[in-house]
Amino acid sequence: MDINIRLARKEDCPRLMELVNELALFEKAPQEVTVTLEEFEDAGFGENPVWKAFVAEADGVIVGFALYYIRYSTWKGNRMYLEDLIVTEAMRGKRIGKLLFDRLIVEAKELGFSGMVWQVLDWNEPAINFYKKYGANVEAGWLNASLSKEHF
Repeated sequence: MDINIRLARKEDCPRLMELVNELALFEKAPQEVTVTLEEFEDAGFGENPVWKAFVAEADGVIVGFALYYIRYSTWKGNRMYLEDLIVTEAMRGKRIGKLLFDRLIVEAKELGFSGMVWQVLDWNEPAINFYKKYGANVEAGWLNASLSKEHF
């Protein structure tokens, strides 16, 4: 099978949102996806884009993607924040995640980032093991915090 890794385009957004919803189901939180397709497109391809993504295509069909944005750390400087690395369930185990992650590493080097950070669920052993193969440090001791717009 021939896998093509390329930059995401605006016309890919409906398929990317399908994969986002698939990931939310896998993570047992489908109700948490509240972004609209229009908001998603605007955030990536509007006047002030905030994210960039690479897609993995198999026979012209997007089967995975990796979406990141720039995060600034007062301790480390510009860092790549990997928001999502998704490979559709039917295509897992075919090294597509590795191709996407390797492309992110190249991007981080090319853009001079001081590193890459992301989150992984503590029960997602396959993902944790995948990241550890790269020498990733999976940290304990930090709790996630968030504030929804309903509380602004």
